[in-house]
Amino acid sequence: MNETENLDDIAIDCHKLIASQQTLLLSTATANSTPDISYAPFVQDQAGCFYIFVSELASHTANLLLNPQASVMFIRPESESHNLFARERAVFGCKVKEIAHDDEIYTIQLQALSAKFGEVVSLLRSLSDFHLFALHPENGRYVVGFGRAYIIDMNNGSVRPVNSKT
Repeated sequence: MNETENLDDIAIDCHKLIASQQTLLLSTATANSTPDISYAPFVQDQAGCFYIFVSELASHTANLLLNPQASVMFIRPESESHNLFARERAVFGCKVKEIAHDDEIYTIQLQALSAKFGEVVSLLRSLSDFHLFALHPENGRYVVGFGRAYIIDMNNGSVRPVNSKT
């Protein structure tokens, strides 16, 4: 970090990157621990938890049911990046929990998904193979460019340089 960088501004930029996205990149592991990457539309709650509504036809759904851990990434589009070797990105290690249909959160988050993505969510909701998952970030890293990596504090969304001792 150079002397003129403001960590509050960097944290705001991280939040803006996430807010600018409609989908997240999702990394899961198969039953035999083979990495598997995909994507899913998402909503985020006030506490920073990501919610995805996914089909059993997608391999990531079975992976999440077997191994309730995932990594998610938000990355600046290539067309908006000055250097493709140093794209702005935020990556989170997440604990995953399936949300039951009778849980109040299920209804709240499906309403949030409907508000963000429209009528398609109502159609998907009528299909029996869809599952709602909560992805609770346990750790995070925000990279702005070469030599500019930050740890994201999961309690308050602040950032500190990766090489910081605090």
